Amino acid sequence: MTHHNRSHSSNWKMVFYRGVKRPIAIIYKSLNSSICCGHGYSTLTRYGNSIAESGGYFHKHGNGPRTFAVSIRRYSAEISSSEQMNLIKLLRERTSAPIKEVKAALVTSNWVIEAAQKDLRKRGIVLASKKSSRTAAEGLLALAQNERKAAVIELNCETDFVARNEIFQYLALSLAKLALLLEGSQQSFAAFPIGHLEELKLNLDHPKLSGEKSVQNAITEVAAMMGENVKLRRGFAMSAPPLGVISTYLHTSPQPGVGRIAGILSLEVEDKNVSQDALQHVGSELAMHVVAAKPLFLTKEDVSSDALSNEREILKSQAESSGKPQIAIEKMVEGRLRKYFEEVVLMEQKFIVNDTMNVKTLLSNLSKDVGSPVKIGSFLRVEVGEGLQGLEASNESEPLANAA
Repeated sequence: MTHHNRSHSSNWKMVFYRGVKRPIAIIYKSLNSSICCGHGYSTLTRYGNSIAESGGYFHKHGNGPRTFAVSIRRYSAEISSSEQMNLIKLLRERTSAPIKEVKAALVTSNWVIEAAQKDLRKRGIVLASKKSSRTAAEGLLALAQNERKAAVIELNCETDFVARNEIFQYLALSLAKLALLLEGSQQSFAAFPIGHLEELKLNLDHPKLSGEKSVQNAITEVAAMMGENVKLRRGFAMSAPPLGVISTYLHTSPQPGVGRIAGILSLEVEDKNVSQDALQHVGSELAMHVVAAKPLFLTKEDVSSDALSNEREILKSQAESSGKPQIAIEKMVEGRLRKYFEEVVLMEQKFIVNDTMNVKTLLSNLSKDVGSPVKIGSFLRVEVGEGLQGLEASNESEPLANAA
């Protein structure tokens, strides 16, 4: 992946922390692999005696003391290169805008930092809208959960460099927490309309992204900061059953709550006295299994007749090419069909934590241990960017994700 190189002089380069990937060998084996608002800062900075004109005003931060701010107008001919670099550094720290845009705003505003910051915020919206046509296939999933519900959203950007940025991650987590509060349908699993989420308000508390904003405005602001197209792509919510638990797992997670692949699964029981800890332990392992094994269906009965007939036709054609008798061909087809079920049906798959049993046997053993029948209510697997490049080329509708 090509990264945007935004580093400049070494004394003020920005450092973005790389998330530490949790080493789960079995998964890797199974897988293929405050924006400050610019309404008056109270910092007074003077450089020599080159002030041409200045004006002061009082500004109050919340309930804090009143502080005096000075707006200083100076002309580039009167400012040394070191002073210009200091102003560029200060404005970049305030806004996180690209260096090129920071310098252009300062030059346009005759090096008045407050005016330049206001100009950046105005042009930032325009810059972000111009980028909105570019493909955003990288990004992160963010997951929020309580005892009764789990919600996951996908926030896309153009490069994994931006996906590692802590402001981008903060926004993604804030969106997931907001999604968790949405009142959805009574279904155990549902995709929620992104348009509805974008109209809601976020209360943000980050040094560079703060205050109450609409979801759409917050996304646009972060897009301007990052210099990339940022898009809220989709979201899903799953409710816990009346008796049972909901379990989640995030793969390639740079910090708690965000990752590149998510697995969510609910376990249902009939006895309210069943140990929740025992259910949650197995549920967490099964959510991890969903991420690694990529099931498409919960049971064999859930496989559609079209998918089954299509697979049978392919297997029969393959078997007939062997030149064996018809009876042998039929046995070969049935054997390969069982293999197909083991690959795509969750209940028939070998359990990744202990491949001496399948998931059906695991649940049977768990039912005996807790003294009550245990079954999977529903499951969901979502991966960042899945199908996006194809969608961009064909203009097709959004795929749901692997769910049952």
